[in-house]
Amino acid sequence: MQPHHDVQGAPLAPLTTLRLGGPADRLVTATSDEEVVAAVREADDAGTPLLVVGGGSNLVVGDKGFAGTALRVGTTGFTLDGTTLELAAGENWSDAVARTVEAGLAGVECLAGIPGSAGATPIQNVGAYGQEVASTITEVTAYDRVERRTAGITAGECGFSYRHSRFKADPDRYVVLRVRFRLEDADGLSAPLAYAETARALGVEVGDRVPLARARETVLKLRAGKGMVLDPEDHDTWSAGSFFTNPVLGEAEYRAFLARVEERFGAAAPVPPSWPAGQGRVKTSAAWLIDRAGFTKGYGDGRARISTKHTLALTNRGGATTEELLALAREVRDGVAEAFGVRLVNEPVTVGCAL
Repeated sequence: MQPHHDVQGAPLAPLTTLRLGGPADRLVTATSDEEVVAAVREADDAGTPLLVVGGGSNLVVGDKGFAGTALRVGTTGFTLDGTTLELAAGENWSDAVARTVEAGLAGVECLAGIPGSAGATPIQNVGAYGQEVASTITEVTAYDRVERRTAGITAGECGFSYRHSRFKADPDRYVVLRVRFRLEDADGLSAPLAYAETARALGVEVGDRVPLARARETVLKLRAGKGMVLDPEDHDTWSAGSFFTNPVLGEAEYRAFLARVEERFGAAAPVPPSWPAGQGRVKTSAAWLIDRAGFTKGYGDGRARISTKHTLALTNRGGATTEELLALAREVRDGVAEAFGVRLVNEPVTVGCAL
C-alpha cells in the first residue's frame, strides 16, 4: 500500500512546535496503520534512517535536517466502548482529552492541553498536574522493527517510569500504532486530584474530586499561564514544553544538593521543592534549580530565550537556529550543575544534534 503523500527535501521545522531544524531527504505521510507499517518496512529494507513524527511537540531537529525518511503519522481513530478508549497514534492528544471529558470519563483530564499526538504519550509516559498516562494505559499496539510484526504490548510490559518507557529506552525498535486506555466513570467527577497547585486553583484539597470540565478548564488555565498551550501568535509557546525533566536524586545526592543550597544562600537558604520518588529517592524541581541558578524567566538576549512565563521552556523567538537553542540549553544545564551539582537531562528528543 503506497502512502498517499511523499515529498522530497521536505522542511521539518513546520512539523515541530519549536519550528526549528533543517529538511528531511524525504517526508512520507501515512493515514492508516497499514501505510505506517509499509513505510517503516520500506525504509528498513532499504537501510534508510527513519524518523517518526507525530505532533512534533517533543522534537528538536538539527539545523542540517535529517538524512533519511521522515514518516508523519497522520492516522485517525477515537473509539470509546464503555470506559475503554482506543486512540490511533496520529490523533491529536488534547482534542482526545476534551472528548473523554465530554463523555464524562475520568483519568486523563489533567493532561488537557498537552500538545502532540496520542502515539507519543506512552513513549514519554506523558504526565502533568499529578496524572500520567501510565495509570490509564492498558495496551499499546506497535510495529516491532526487530521482529517485523505488529505486537500488542500490555501496560505491565511497557516499562513505565517517570517520563520513561521501554519505547523510549529502545527508540529505534517500536513504532506506536494505537493506544488503549481504561478510564473511570465517576459520575462526571475527575479522578482524585493528586497535585497541590491544581487543588489550590480549584479551592479543594488534594485527593478530592471535582467536576471533570472544571478540572480540565483549570489545567488549561494553569498551562496557558506558563505558555504551555500552543498559540501560533505567541512566541512564548514556540517551545518543546518542559525542556528538562525534574531530577530524581538518591539519598546521598540529595544531601549533597541541600548542602550546596545552604552554601550558596547561607542561613536564609530557601527549601527546594521535593517529592518522594520511591526506593529512598527524591524528586526535585528543574524549574526551581534553573531559576535559583540565575536563569530567570525571559533569560537570553538572542533569538532563543527562556520563556517569559515558565523557566522550564526554551523558546524560539522567531528566526532562531537549533544551534542557538542548544547553546542556551547547555548554558542552563552547565549553570545548574555548577551552582548545585545536579545535572539536568533534556526531555525532548534530539535528532541530528545533541545537547
